[in-house]
Amino acid sequence: MSETTYDVAIIGGGHNGLVAAGYLAKAGLSVVVLEKQDVFGGAAISAQSFKGIEARLSRYSYLVSLLPTQIIKDLGLEVELAPRRYGSFTPDGATGNGLLIDKDDEAATAQSFASVDAASDFERWNAFYSKTGVIAQKLFGTVLEPLRKASDVAELVGPELWQEFFANPIGETVEATFESDLVRGVVMTDAFIGTFAPNIDPALDANKCFLYHVIGNETGEWSIPVGGMGAVTKSMANRARELGAELRSGCEVLSIDDNRAVTYREDGQTKMLSARYLLANVSEPVLKKLLGKETTHNIEGAQVKVNMLLKRLPKLKAGIDPVAAFGGTFHINEGYEQLQSAYDQAAKGEIPNPLPCEIYCHSLTDPSILGAELQASGAQTLTVFALHTPHSLLNGRDHDEMRAALELAAIHSINSVLAEDIRDLLLTDSDGNPCIETKTTQDLEDALGLPGGNIFHAPLSWPFVEDDDALESPAQRWGVESGFSGILFCGSTARRGGAVSGIAGHNAAMAVLESVPTRLL
Repeated sequence: MSETTYDVAIIGGGHNGLVAAGYLAKAGLSVVVLEKQDVFGGAAISAQSFKGIEARLSRYSYLVSLLPTQIIKDLGLEVELAPRRYGSFTPDGATGNGLLIDKDDEAATAQSFASVDAASDFERWNAFYSKTGVIAQKLFGTVLEPLRKASDVAELVGPELWQEFFANPIGETVEATFESDLVRGVVMTDAFIGTFAPNIDPALDANKCFLYHVIGNETGEWSIPVGGMGAVTKSMANRARELGAELRSGCEVLSIDDNRAVTYREDGQTKMLSARYLLANVSEPVLKKLLGKETTHNIEGAQVKVNMLLKRLPKLKAGIDPVAAFGGTFHINEGYEQLQSAYDQAAKGEIPNPLPCEIYCHSLTDPSILGAELQASGAQTLTVFALHTPHSLLNGRDHDEMRAALELAAIHSINSVLAEDIRDLLLTDSDGNPCIETKTTQDLEDALGLPGGNIFHAPLSWPFVEDDDALESPAQRWGVESGFSGILFCGSTARRGGAVSGIAGHNAAMAVLESVPTRLL
């Protein structure tokens, strides 16, 4: 086997790996990215999910908030993010109405709060999100800097916000702030995206998840990637190549030795390369396996994703215009008590009934992901994200049967707020099959190497360190340390990783550039 030496080799061509490659190549280092799949992007890809149907869905990840404008500018990315007028819609079974958050019409939003008997929570809502806005403005600017200590962040945000959002369980803060169960539930959903935790979570995992959902680009705004998620990573890959990085798909890494020699398979041949630095854009268990180390872990995800293609948007029992209802995040069976009940059921090994779900309609904001004929027909995509479905639910059970059961639970949950069965609106592919696909935590582990299907690679960590944590090496300062010499995490496993952000890729690149001998530059 011939061996090629690079300054940096990146294992995994997901979005963080591409961002790291762009920065390092821009700095003049020789960089190679090895990606197992034929397409770069990892979980941030678009795919033609349904045979013969001209629709490119964001198959796994689907919205963008945490991708810093600085990264887009630094790398010259051609990325367009479209805002959504509506924040969310939540049907209310008690009143037959629904809570619609219209970001362009404050009076209409206030009236909507009143329609679900939550008028007193409207001002509390505004005050609460003013607080998260302050946190976002103060904290988001630090994510592309070396890590700060907890005491520094506490001083940065102030004692009141620190206590309410960092020290106390977020559920306690929500209960103390709002009266309506419906409103409490809408707020709490951001604490449970891919995170399995009770409403009052003493471990504060829910707080960490909530925090990352409200600080993006100092606004917390979640936007639609125009052209689909694949357009974002395509731009990242193109720019990395233009800047001089070597991107190689169809390369399965087989092993890594202690001297950072990488053995991989490409076109049926076993090859080898070595690098002064390795960036692991893979989970910790995957990295340890490649290094020949023990890989036992208890990491698990807690979500199911269902992609659908409909003839049109469904009619709602609440009577609201579906364009408004599906124009933001559509919350279903996510009241505060429903969320706790769902957690309790799942903790006992049961599929929650009703299953808490939220829906995103990409095509309302960005119809470009559909072919011209589909656009003209009124077809729409729906992405359903179900909460509180931990990987442990699959243990000892037939995976195909569980996937079907989870899909049916999601359909029943959705139908509970519709005036018609959503299955009657599904388009069919060229083989006559309904246009619906369901991805479980096992599917994510099998397809993407996510341990236990965890979309963050591991439980989320604070975007800072404890006061007594060491910050001596560049890898420690940037939150990308792997524990192995010359190897840094550059993906979601890194501190401040998770979501489509590129933050971990940027920070790994900065750690390398801080470490690299001047002669390499």
